[in-house]
Amino acid sequence: MMKQLILPLLAAIIPGAGADEYNHRYAEGDRVDLWVNKVGPYANPQEAYEYYTLPYCAPNTRYHPDNKTGIFNALKAAHSIGEILGGHGLRHSGHDLIYPSVVSTPAKTLRHSGLDFLSSPEETGILETCTTSPLTDEQVKLFTTAAEDQWFYQMYVDDLPMWGMVGEMLPDLEAAKGEHFGNDLSHLEEAVAKHTENGGEFKPYVYTKRTLHVSYNADRIIKVDLTSEPASLTEVKAGVKVKFELDIQWTKTNTPFHSRFDRYLDHAFFKHQIHWFSIFNSFMMVLFLMGLVALILLRTLRKDYARYAISHTGRRDIEDGGESDAEMDEKDDDGKPLLKEHSPNAGMTGAEDSGWKQVHGDVFRAPKFLPLLSAILGTGWQVVTLVMGVVLFAVAGPLHGEVHEERGEVLTAILVFYSLSSVVAGYASGSYFKLYYATTPAGRSKAPAAGGVGVGGATQWQLTMVLTMLLLPTILGAIISFLNGIALIYGTIYYIPFLVLLKFFFLWVIVSVPLCILGALMGRHAKLGDRWAHPFPCSVNAIRRPIPEDTPWYDVPANLITFAGLLSFGSIFIELNYILTSLWSHKFYYVYGFLLGVYAILCLVIKVSTIIVVYFCLNPENYLWQWTAFYSGGSTALYVFLYSIYYFVFKTSMHGLVQTSFYFGYMLLISLGMGTLCGTLGHWSANKFVRKIFQNVKVD
Repeated sequence: MMKQLILPLLAAIIPGAGADEYNHRYAEGDRVDLWVNKVGPYANPQEAYEYYTLPYCAPNTRYHPDNKTGIFNALKAAHSIGEILGGHGLRHSGHDLIYPSVVSTPAKTLRHSGLDFLSSPEETGILETCTTSPLTDEQVKLFTTAAEDQWFYQMYVDDLPMWGMVGEMLPDLEAAKGEHFGNDLSHLEEAVAKHTENGGEFKPYVYTKRTLHVSYNADRIIKVDLTSEPASLTEVKAGVKVKFELDIQWTKTNTPFHSRFDRYLDHAFFKHQIHWFSIFNSFMMVLFLMGLVALILLRTLRKDYARYAISHTGRRDIEDGGESDAEMDEKDDDGKPLLKEHSPNAGMTGAEDSGWKQVHGDVFRAPKFLPLLSAILGTGWQVVTLVMGVVLFAVAGPLHGEVHEERGEVLTAILVFYSLSSVVAGYASGSYFKLYYATTPAGRSKAPAAGGVGVGGATQWQLTMVLTMLLLPTILGAIISFLNGIALIYGTIYYIPFLVLLKFFFLWVIVSVPLCILGALMGRHAKLGDRWAHPFPCSVNAIRRPIPEDTPWYDVPANLITFAGLLSFGSIFIELNYILTSLWSHKFYYVYGFLLGVYAILCLVIKVSTIIVVYFCLNPENYLWQWTAFYSGGSTALYVFLYSIYYFVFKTSMHGLVQTSFYFGYMLLISLGMGTLCGTLGHWSANKFVRKIFQNVKVD
């Protein structure tokens, strides 16, 4: 988004500054920019460095990296915030690519940058070379590290990425290289395997010749491929100059422009039968849970309603001096008596001395740490809105451009939706605090008027608003600052510059904070009919009811919470594997329709499982359901983080402090965000359920 605003501006200010790359259309003779992005270990995606961290050379053109005042450094600054967060630091390679003829013309010789190349109707080519200065010991060490750790580099042409390996650790190939190896990498693998068996010494080699194949259709670039020639492997030694060559080949193709990115999408992986089966499996789990609620929970509730109704009627008849034999003979669907048959009084005692109805005077009591829970729920609704907005934005990719085709597009969308959804966080936290504050001792003593929180609640209300504004940014800031410090120490490309952090701060202060305050004020003063006059179906007693301690294991909240989190995780863990593979294994995630379906299934599973947990808690007269409901949904985060540990150990080859810190730092953020989202949805469904069941009982 931001890139699309900056590049046209630069194109207007700086002649030739990427205007053709912006609209992806070229004419004969136009310069095509070849960008270099980053280098780093293939196994460690976040341990990436600027391309020229390695002692590569560049042709001596106006795009040369040492040209401090040229167009190169002007374009270097034109990175959106999303690109910077995504670890993209594009710099010009220094190579000149000239767009060939877009129509069939006779072959002719063109001259550019002192080099001759042939322009033919089918294929054109140019060879550009550069030579390094004599390598120092430090530069040799850098190349050696790159060869040992299997470093790769990334380049871009017309927003199309390509990758290549820096070098290899190989035995002495001087005698066997060239004709023997040719372009067949299998010979290299055989030589390495044989040398490893013999325990021989390995030396660092780098690829010095690359071939860039560019396929074009009329005035558009369709395909780019970069290959490294095994025959060009050259041993790096101190004091030796290394000559690098780039062979640029242009070829015509009939492939349409709109499908040029399809080759980067792993259809066999993302649209495998297992993926479809996981969606079906999750859907069946939803049906099972909904059936469980319908057949067991609702049936049990109906029995409870019948018992409580008969008990209420029986007491009234006895108080009037009569009997209620008809009610005493009532039986349930299984033929069992709804009340004890020894006596009317005993029957009423059996119905009244236990069950969730007994906590009607406490079930709507304000939870502990009301400002904190209000802020967490407000943040949760912000995350719900954020995730839904980003997923829908990605699903609508065909309308505005596929998000996986634009660098940093998803991260930019996250920033925008986060800032705008701050009003949701403020409203949700403010209205929740207002709803429950009247049930606290301070709220009752101050007697708030017109649905307000009263003078005595002003301090707690302000605390709620401040917590809502600071809760998520503080956690994000702490983790990102820690990771940014590590990136700064190691000099990786994922270091976020101070000016970018300053932009984040102003974005939060100017947009997020005012919207959060506005939402909180709206929530505090909102009037929804008679809801605020009678916010709950039952009044709250002045004295708390004691909670029984001798409850069976299946009614203990901790056990129920663990079970509920496992159900929720079971509905998403296969999709989670695809997401983690995209994040940490160099794949483009593009099946946002699948993601939207799994997100909907997750919401349903959380709601149903949380209702079951809350019912099992209320039945033994434990009325502290608010935090239990939140933990029930939020426990999904624990399983997500545990799965991330499993994925790190068994599914990846990541190593080193940098990559380990970034992996677990990001996974901690993802887990906390998912926990907040799931906990909020669970609390919302439990709140609806509790209100519903207590609306349908008669209370003396």
